[in-house]
Amino acid sequence: MKLNADTAALMTERFGHDNLISLATVDGDAPAVRNVNAVYRDGSFYVVTYALSGKMRQLEQNPKVAICGEWFTARGVGESLGHILREENVALADMLRTAFAAWYSNGHTNESDPNTIILRIRLKDGVLFHHGTRYDIDFT
Repeated sequence: MKLNADTAALMTERFGHDNLISLATVDGDAPAVRNVNAVYRDGSFYVVTYALSGKMRQLEQNPKVAICGEWFTARGVGESLGHILREENVALADMLRTAFAAWYSNGHTNESDPNTIILRIRLKDGVLFHHGTRYDIDFT
């Protein structure tokens, strides 16, 4: 089923705040997985990360990703939205700072570093389980 008002509301309820999700990329011919803090908005997850990290190097070679967390799995495409302080990222960065407020300012994130970026995980398809019901969702 296409993402509709009901499944969009379930996704926002479950993931519209700071979540720990597993993010899998491709490293050469092998999968690579790590946990990231992410927030869901309008068919995508957003992550604050470092442009020179392993995951970003892997995404440059192959942007296909898979994610998993809280009874949800999905496939999508990872893309850098650039430096967190870019003018185009102002509203998104404000949302992420609020969502990640519990840890964002503890010295882990350096916004003045041009390599501090926003990673967008644009979802293609996924499976969400909610109170015993399975939702196969087409996000495209």
